Amino acid sequence: MPKQKTHKGAKKRFTVSGTGKVKHRHSGTSHLAYRLTKKRRRQLRGTEVVHESEATKILLALAGNFD
Repeated sequence: MPKQKTHKGAKKRFTVSGTGKVKHRHSGTSHLAYRLTKKRRRQLRGTEVVHESEATKILLALAGNFD
């Protein structure tokens, strides 16, 4: 049986914490941020934890590569 390959797009966008939670960066932060209010820009800083139903799909796409 061949091995399952890692989805490279998922590997670049998601990280897995030590407890197994999947984290991602907020969307809408890379450019054109001047249109957002300062409050919204502050709220988009940092990372967010993915919902459990989506996390299972992401973990399958990562195929054990949790760097």
